[in-house]
Amino acid sequence: MTTENRKPKTENRGLTVIGGGLAGSEAAWQAARRGVRVRLYEMKPQKFSPAHQSPFLGELVCSNSLRAESRESAVGLLKEEMRRLDSLIMAAALATRVPAGKALAVDRGEFATFITRALEAEPLIKIIREEVEAPDAAATTIIATGPLTSDPLAEALGQFTGKAHLHFYDAIAPIVAAESIDMQKIFRASRYGAGEDYLNCPFSEAEYAAFYEALTNAEHVPLKSFEEPRYFEGCLPVEIMAARGYRTLLFGPMKPVGLVDPQTGRQPFAVVQLRAENREGALYNLVGFQTKLKYGAQERVFRLIPGLSHAEFVRLGSIHRNTFIHSPGLLSPHLNFILYPHLFLAGQISGVEGYVESAAMGLLAGINAARQIQHLPLITPPRETALGALIAHLTNTATKDFQPMNVNFGLFPPLLGRIPKKLRGAAYAERALQALEEWINRELAE
Repeated sequence: MTTENRKPKTENRGLTVIGGGLAGSEAAWQAARRGVRVRLYEMKPQKFSPAHQSPFLGELVCSNSLRAESRESAVGLLKEEMRRLDSLIMAAALATRVPAGKALAVDRGEFATFITRALEAEPLIKIIREEVEAPDAAATTIIATGPLTSDPLAEALGQFTGKAHLHFYDAIAPIVAAESIDMQKIFRASRYGAGEDYLNCPFSEAEYAAFYEALTNAEHVPLKSFEEPRYFEGCLPVEIMAARGYRTLLFGPMKPVGLVDPQTGRQPFAVVQLRAENREGALYNLVGFQTKLKYGAQERVFRLIPGLSHAEFVRLGSIHRNTFIHSPGLLSPHLNFILYPHLFLAGQISGVEGYVESAAMGLLAGINAARQIQHLPLITPPRETALGALIAHLTNTATKDFQPMNVNFGLFPPLLGRIPKKLRGAAYAERALQALEEWINRELAE
């Protein structure tokens, strides 16, 4: 990717971007490409988070994989949309890729070097190696400081969001695709006959015994060096609860009280409840099943739940350190705060999960912050796109228990008609890319 000299379109203070990770780097790039001066603040190398080691921008701290590449997958489609919007992160990934089968993986060092050099070469971007402890809410600013946001900035962010809406640990339960649930083995009901809001997976005593043994013997994900085992009674990992005793789960997330299985006319020995994750009922959450089990173990153990033997997991469970806000009701569809419109949020701190999703929110925040400075209307991609589906997740005020989410087709509006499962990814992609091109021609054409 090349850069070119451009004069700013407007005389102004320019844009401040706080954080030089994937989201902040992408946001700075997008704004500069639109002729806006950018001051990009990055506290490294003066100060490192517990997970970072390199002074380069765009450092990957966990995996070197950006996940599936095919645009018939939701994350592959998101990558393609970002490429069509001149994404720096996607250009860096393609330039530094390493063999990884159907996934897009990169050489970490070369990837971060590419991003740093591109931003250093952009004349409208000034990189400032200092920590910012509080943003100026009166000036157009993007906060993109990631899941390990420093304590002073997190404290300042809490003043804007209300501390009850600022979270420091994910407690995420798995989510399954509705179409992969065996509806013949479950029943719909709420406790004590109070409606039919939940799908209920009933266990016999023998099924519970087999599930309990598998759960308590499954492999856990080890804590990272910068994490503490800070579990709260309200969101304990299901395996930690199980370790307290054979019947503990029967008084917690698997309690059968108030439920009657219509197939037997009796209360089951145990129950796992599934709660709809969206209005369309395409995704269901395993209520109370946040976990530190390894992903392979989760799939093996949770498929022992009646009705989930062939479950498709669109998100697996986790509990880990992750600073993020409860964005529904706080962020607008343009990624700025409703009450503080000059203050934008991008990356994982906004409530998405994953490298690509974080960079994508940086891309949109960068575009809209630049447009705000240039006194142009702020814009949002169509809901049919992967970008728009993520924005819909971040702004869905109907969500009862908001948690960060990877992009998945369950976040998209349903397809029309009956389409074979093997062809759905291609159908989602075709619809999304057509909508994206129309949006680009309508909103971004110059």
